[in-house]
Amino acid sequence: MSLGGKRAAVVGAGFGGLALAIRLQSAGIDTTIIEARDKPGGRAYYWERDGFTFDAGPTVITDPRCLIELWALSGRAMSDDVTLEPVSPFYRLNWPDGTQFDYSNDETQLRNEIARLNPMDLQGYEKFLDYSAGVHAEGYEKLGATAFLDIATMLKAAPALARYQAWRSVYSMVSHFVRNEKLREALSFHTLLVGGNPMTTSAIYALIHTIEKRDGVWFAKGGTNRLVAAMVTHFERLGGTLRLGDPVAEIETVGDRVTGVRTESGWHMEADAVASNADIMHSYRDLLGSNRRGARVAEALSTKRFSPSLFIVHFGVKGTWPGIPHHMILFGPRYRELLTDIYEHGVLSEDFALYLHHPTVTDPSLAPEGHSTFYALVPVPHLGKLPIDWSEVGPILEKRILDEIGRRLIPDIHARIVTKFHYAPSDFALDLRAHHGSAFSLEPILTQSAWFRTHNRDDAISNLYFTGAGTHPGAGIPGVVASAKATAALMLEDLRR
Repeated sequence: MSLGGKRAAVVGAGFGGLALAIRLQSAGIDTTIIEARDKPGGRAYYWERDGFTFDAGPTVITDPRCLIELWALSGRAMSDDVTLEPVSPFYRLNWPDGTQFDYSNDETQLRNEIARLNPMDLQGYEKFLDYSAGVHAEGYEKLGATAFLDIATMLKAAPALARYQAWRSVYSMVSHFVRNEKLREALSFHTLLVGGNPMTTSAIYALIHTIEKRDGVWFAKGGTNRLVAAMVTHFERLGGTLRLGDPVAEIETVGDRVTGVRTESGWHMEADAVASNADIMHSYRDLLGSNRRGARVAEALSTKRFSPSLFIVHFGVKGTWPGIPHHMILFGPRYRELLTDIYEHGVLSEDFALYLHHPTVTDPSLAPEGHSTFYALVPVPHLGKLPIDWSEVGPILEKRILDEIGRRLIPDIHARIVTKFHYAPSDFALDLRAHHGSAFSLEPILTQSAWFRTHNRDDAISNLYFTGAGTHPGAGIPGVVASAKATAALMLEDLRR
């Protein structure tokens, strides 16, 4: 059946929504994206202040092939619209005792780094890489873009998951291979970048190492916002429509079918299919509020575990810092105990671990000449666990974070700051309608993964679909782009009927 005349609405212009819309439009479906904010990108929003460009995040781009494919669908090249530049080292890890570890895919250098920590762990690291490659093949290449719509699909995947001991945590599996505690932290922290606690997130997420080693870590010239802009350019070139600054108020239904969307301004669109890239709780509780299905699913979602939130300090400073790499992880004095405070106890601890983003070491254009752009990010409990007044706590935590960077990297940081602002859990909740202000939607534990995660197509409303961090396979750019691929396959199959 021809897809001519078919119309689709995509709620939200995050990476998942944009990737899905590009796939639909490439297949000939008249697609409109409706975005609540004044700019596309979702969590990949950005600000321009005092000559500095600040990406809201995400900032780590891996598996560029999943992005290149979006252009290749219509015979175009992503490089025509955006330039990706390699980042090396991928991350510099730093501990309070002064120990540093540069993580990259330079095998000789990486083995030297491991040997400095514990030469006895080199053999264990090799075994860990074999394990990571195995779970990458089973969990990402075979299942990443597969929609888990029924338990049968999950059961088919079960033998492979069992073979790789998916019930164990990433940290537990890493610890099985290496003994040095710092190396265990170096090989397990990655799950934090997709909202997962290394102590509880399935060992399947060890596949991240293979993704990075195989394809590298990249940065979009001009910032992640330029990658978003390139996706919009490509989508509109294909004939798609992006509607900004008009939040969807309702996904309209008649019985068990979606009929269209209505926005807060009163604008209305009829559609043969609707996909939501919005927060999953917001989608069901609010946008489907007039349908009994919305209330039922929202109630079930309220019992789930949601990932923590983030507190981010954006700051522009005088001076350049060639000695500070693009990505740094500054570990605190505790690891397991700090994660327990964040994920379980809902405590805002005195200590913290932070991720420091320094894009101007790769692209000086993101700051005025002779200046640098940074952001510092710390995981914090979401509002459901820690319902505090961030307007009061935010400035205090902001100073503590800047003080720590001053102690460890930039001694006179406060005197150098030209501009600064912070982004708190309450901002995630307000700007992104994120449930509890969670930064990554559902926590990626085994019992909330694959079939146990929000399905890419609703079980009862047959032309309602989902993409983004709350669906399979989860958060992170490769994750949400893979979710878009899985959802697009379902939509195209359904719309051809």
